[in-house]
Amino acid sequence: MAIDRTPVLKRCRSLQMSPSVLGIDKKSKRKLNRSNRKTSEYGMQLREKQKAKFIYGVLEKPFRNYYAKAERQRGLTGPNLMVILESRLDNVVFRLGFARTRKEARQIVDHKHVMVNGKQVNIPSYLVKAGDVIEIKEKHKSCQRYKDILEVTGGRLTPDWLDVDQENLKGTVKELPTREQITDIPVDETLIVELYSK
Repeated sequence: MAIDRTPVLKRCRSLQMSPSVLGIDKKSKRKLNRSNRKTSEYGMQLREKQKAKFIYGVLEKPFRNYYAKAERQRGLTGPNLMVILESRLDNVVFRLGFARTRKEARQIVDHKHVMVNGKQVNIPSYLVKAGDVIEIKEKHKSCQRYKDILEVTGGRLTPDWLDVDQENLKGTVKELPTREQITDIPVDETLIVELYSK
């Protein structure tokens, strides 16, 4: 399995984004030494794609597959792509507040702690649908780990398209999100579409 071992804060600096998007509270004190060269159009498009891949923890090949799927759907490709990325199971677990970061959510799903509609699912890239019920397995609910996580994520706002019961570590997907509801992701998806349509 391919793993990106680049330090998170360093990667955030190079992509010019805040670590808080990833659920990380740390701030980097270092400044990025950038020359005054203007970024080319291709460079801007590439940065947006790398941002989206980094935020959602997706590698190049699956990301390309998501793009192809978004192209086949009705409507605009860019917003479709963002909705697909947002409806990944690891992202939904993060959004429900059952994990501090998307990486931790991915690990929780990998370790078979998550059930979707009463069935165990250990595929982080599983795409949820409207009406799906996501919950942590009964035997793991009393773990200290989840108490610690809820202390950190308790004050986090849950998106409108999700309904969460934090005490029982259970959540429901009321509907799939629209692009307008994904406001905290600083990605300009039109540049990704331009990059792939060359």
